[in-house]
Amino acid sequence: MTNILIIVTGSVAAIKLPILVKKLQQKRLTNGNSFQIRIVLTEPSLHFFKLVEVENLLPACSIFRDADEWSKWRQMGDPVLHIELRNWADIGVIAPLDANTMGKISNGICDNLASCIIRAWDMNKQLLFAPAMNVYMWNHPITEKCIKVLKELGYIQIGPISKKLACGDYGMGAMAEVDQIITKIMEFVK
Repeated sequence: MTNILIIVTGSVAAIKLPILVKKLQQKRLTNGNSFQIRIVLTEPSLHFFKLVEVENLLPACSIFRDADEWSKWRQMGDPVLHIELRNWADIGVIAPLDANTMGKISNGICDNLASCIIRAWDMNKQLLFAPAMNVYMWNHPITEKCIKVLKELGYIQIGPISKKLACGDYGMGAMAEVDQIITKIMEFVK
């Protein structure tokens, strides 16, 4: 059994989360793959899809938000959610990875549940990331520096692709297609 942790950040591409989850579930059923999925959502990601669409696809205890981080912690020795999720996961997938979160993790900033998990990540486990942002953000020199840091850490990049973006601009920066992300995930499913 492989445990897949999907981290979703605040890019318009977060709209594809229900599709990603549904296709992963189908992949499990049709190919006999054995894996579980949990989702971590940044607050900005919630702007782009209806949470109920994802809740209907997964068990109730599989979706986590920032408010969950310290809701059950009362004293020393109690579980810390970002550590519990890190320990549970065999593979991490950040899809989409927005420019904001990319900047945070490449500089070691951890100010929400998602970035705390990534900062505490077990470097012996695979962490995949699918960047998604405006073409001008993608082409900005800071993005190149951030990507370099993530790759030096051993994280695996998926995409982006070039197409007409939600804002109307055309060019590189769109999140990789869902099927491409799933294909890469399946390379690491036991």
